[in-house]
Amino acid sequence: MKTTTKLSTELLAYYRQISTEIFTVVDLETTGVMGNSDRIIEISVLQATLKDGIIQILTDLINPKILIPEQIVRFTGISQDMVDSAEGFDKVLPNYLPMLQTGILTAHNFSFDYSFLQAEYRRLGVDFKAPAQLCTVELSRLLLANLQSRSLPKLVKHFGFNVGKSHRAESDAIACWLLLEKLLTLIQTADDDEILDVFGQQWLSAKDIGVIFQLPINKVEPLLIDAAIKSRFSRHRQINLYQRKGVESLVDKIKIDNPKEIAEQLSLPL
Repeated sequence: MKTTTKLSTELLAYYRQISTEIFTVVDLETTGVMGNSDRIIEISVLQATLKDGIIQILTDLINPKILIPEQIVRFTGISQDMVDSAEGFDKVLPNYLPMLQTGILTAHNFSFDYSFLQAEYRRLGVDFKAPAQLCTVELSRLLLANLQSRSLPKLVKHFGFNVGKSHRAESDAIACWLLLEKLLTLIQTADDDEILDVFGQQWLSAKDIGVIFQLPINKVEPLLIDAAIKSRFSRHRQINLYQRKGVESLVDKIKIDNPKEIAEQLSLPL
């Protein structure tokens, strides 16, 4: 579930519901950023639950059959010699399929890892899909809105996780799990008002708000201009962002100010 598509109360119910599930955490190191053309050079997959912690973990180097760019060697510490002696994706990845198809597939920046898995399995003639997905970047944006960066190395440093070198698949998979464990435990143990207040600090774009309210963006923007909602300009994204708490309070306000019209727009009961 994308954290920017639901109201806080829906998110709270969802994350508490899935907290008893098995999580399958994956991390990949790759030759680049394009899933369809770059290749996986290292994979690590672990399975864990909040009750039992890490149950199993599997890690392998993969021979990509292409040269690793020098900047990737510096970034990961994985050299050409290390992968040249490893098995190819056709030998390694079938061993991971049973794990990857069990539980809630989880990654930090999920779309990146997922695109590579789908591309590599497609080369094997497998239509890989994960119905249950979780992105710890999105969960971090929901619960750690006050941090300037939610990159995995920065979060490892912030929480003091002892996981070894960043940008190696096993270390990052363990770090991703420790982060998920910490954030889900917070959601499970905090009282409703406390955790909803934390959710309320999240920053949303006008597009996000349109999805939540089921409104086109041209109808969302005038509401945001008129409302006293805390906002800031994101230099990285070059757009205005709005704090969730104010956005959600806007729902109640506009229902009172103009109940019939707004209720029809937002598909809300009068």
